[in-house]
Amino acid sequence: MKYSGILRIGFKLLVNDKPKFSALLIGITFAVFLMMQMTAMFAGILNRAYSTVTNIGAAIWIMDPAVNTATTSIPMPDYLLDAVRSMDGVSYAVPLFIGGAQVRLASGTYQSVTVIGLDDTSLFGRPELEQGKIEDIYADNSFLVVNDAEFDKLESPRVGTTFELNDHRGMIAGIARVAANGLNGVPTLYTTYSRAIEYIPTTRFTISYVLVQAKSDGAIAGIKQQVAKLGYVAFTKNEFNQRIADYYTYKTGIGTNILLMTVISFIVGLSISGQTFYTFILENLEKFGALKAIGAKGRELVYMILFMATFTALTGYGLGIGLVTLMITITRSRLPNYAAMITFWNLGLAFGMVILIAAISSYVGIRKVIKIEPFDIFRG
Repeated sequence: MKYSGILRIGFKLLVNDKPKFSALLIGITFAVFLMMQMTAMFAGILNRAYSTVTNIGAAIWIMDPAVNTATTSIPMPDYLLDAVRSMDGVSYAVPLFIGGAQVRLASGTYQSVTVIGLDDTSLFGRPELEQGKIEDIYADNSFLVVNDAEFDKLESPRVGTTFELNDHRGMIAGIARVAANGLNGVPTLYTTYSRAIEYIPTTRFTISYVLVQAKSDGAIAGIKQQVAKLGYVAFTKNEFNQRIADYYTYKTGIGTNILLMTVISFIVGLSISGQTFYTFILENLEKFGALKAIGAKGRELVYMILFMATFTALTGYGLGIGLVTLMITITRSRLPNYAAMITFWNLGLAFGMVILIAAISSYVGIRKVIKIEPFDIFRG
């Protein structure tokens, strides 16, 4: 390698100054840890916010234009379902009910729950059962309970456990599991659509969403246009998820606060690493001057500094990722409802910010080293 010798010298200069090298690593590791922790929390929140869309799995969701999240639906009239079923390009369409309720447990305590009513005929969107049989949902007063992080709030019910919901008797007919936990911190019950609207007080309109399967991907655009003429909107699964993400990012304080903390973490890491790296360059000016005196070119010194800053930044990045991964793993094992998760998106964001920290730190050092003259060093 053409510059292997000069890079080897730079590596030894860097790691031999253990206090400065340790300070650089700690600064970048701490910055990566904070940035990853903040963005991982936000990714976890969004993943929980998508949970209803993910768990139901419908390809197209029809809703009121004012809906921002899956759990804050606006009831729609029954005629809309018939209208959608008659549209060109629609393979089938089913209603979905999502509502909140208070259940009275056997101990006498009350607990808020989310009740999801599935289409009576198809049970489209039903969860996978761990215990019980799906056919039992048709029995009198039957509900399925989701075994997730909020399961214990219902006093860990079993198949056959009874409860009271709006003066109606309810019974657990099965215990289910879903792909994603909810965001609101309340248990989830599944039942049939007709039972859900019977047990939970509603307005004169009862349909929360109309779930649609198109005959082909090419028919989706036509379905959207036909739905829009009726005064409603149709979103694909990904579009609905994006709408939910935009709501939490721009219309709540969550996105702003996470962004602010991420920027602060970046500034902290930049200030620590930049100042430490600049001090390191100042303390080694004589060595850089000596290298110039024995024939090292300015370009080679620039490559050396870039290598030193990049090596430190990537090492700190790896340590920060490892630290935040360890913390999230330990926390999840003790707190099942902990929402943080690591994604390629926040890994890439943290990596980009670390590279920016390395670039700015390198620029500070390069400016100082380029101006140095061997004569000034030896004269001193």
